[in-house]
Amino acid sequence: MDLTPTSEQKMLRDAAHKYLRAEYAFDTRRHLMATEAGMSAAHWRRFAEFGWLGLGLPEAHGGFGGMPDVVQVAEALGAALVVEPYVASTVLAGQVIAAAGNPTQCAALLPPLVTGGKIYTLAHTEADAGADLAWVTTSARLEGGRWVLSGRKTGVPAAPWADAFVVAARTAGAAGERGGIGLFVVPAGATGVRVDAYPRYDGARAGELQLDAVAVDAAAALGDSAAGLAALERAVDLATVAACADALGAMTAVLSKTGEYLATRRQFDAPLASFQVLQHRLVDMFAAVEASRSMLLLAALQADSAVPGERARAVSAAKAAIGERARYVAQQGVQLHGGVGMTEELDIGHYFRRLTLFQHAFGGSDHHLQRFASLRDA
Repeated sequence: MDLTPTSEQKMLRDAAHKYLRAEYAFDTRRHLMATEAGMSAAHWRRFAEFGWLGLGLPEAHGGFGGMPDVVQVAEALGAALVVEPYVASTVLAGQVIAAAGNPTQCAALLPPLVTGGKIYTLAHTEADAGADLAWVTTSARLEGGRWVLSGRKTGVPAAPWADAFVVAARTAGAAGERGGIGLFVVPAGATGVRVDAYPRYDGARAGELQLDAVAVDAAAALGDSAAGLAALERAVDLATVAACADALGAMTAVLSKTGEYLATRRQFDAPLASFQVLQHRLVDMFAAVEASRSMLLLAALQADSAVPGERARAVSAAKAAIGERARYVAQQGVQLHGGVGMTEELDIGHYFRRLTLFQHAFGGSDHHLQRFASLRDA
């Protein structure tokens, strides 16, 4: 299997890095985080103009490419600490709509996402669920030709910005059962929808979604209202790959910035980079970054595997391995910067936060090691 990116993918990655270096400096990001909106609508429109919001989605609805293309852009977004909801809208919500929706639903929902006119997000996690996607207690019942949803979703990414939520709700069975889970498109302005927004540890925005007898049309159910788990699992796997790419971009930036700092900071009338013990730590960071790159590319190439178990095993292997390496690189970066690494004014601490949050997103290393082992045995 060839893990080398194609020339087109390299151009996509280089163009993304070039734009973000020029237009998304650290001070720009800090300003965005301090605003009430917490993101830039202008940047989001540019992302759409570049075609980034359609990556990995069906060509029939304005998309193009696949996960190997998505990870090129996601890596650049991680390097720039972008707060706009690329993974949440394009990958999580976009992929679950593409997988579960019928042609009519996809034609109505995906083009506005691709053009940047709408932001969607996936609301599937609940307080007691952990990483178990089948643990769904939010209910959906059919009444008078309409679906009525009730329940609470936690940690919903991009919740304050979403125009609509794709909600995982149970139409039959009990929490933990694989059957009886449907996916429903719920407009953010629907009666009974409440969003309690908050800033995440990494500076992006998320929220708690409360559904109080929210009534939506029968057509709001994506595909089979009792068989949505497979589409949900696929979307979360692909989002995990994109999150790994984002983390790789942040890790690469930490390595570069730490090397630059050690080359300029002097002690005992010599640059810190001249001390052998610090050189060894930089080499270990470099090895962690490059090993993560290989794991990421393998997972991206397996993302569209016809065998779900192969996709899931590659994703879990990547998430477990990259999660541990991300922790190591982030910690080394802060330690080698000394006290200044913990200040708000320096970007290295913000990379630390992003990588720390990544370790627990979409399941931590323990979860993915157990998942990989169970899939291998199967």
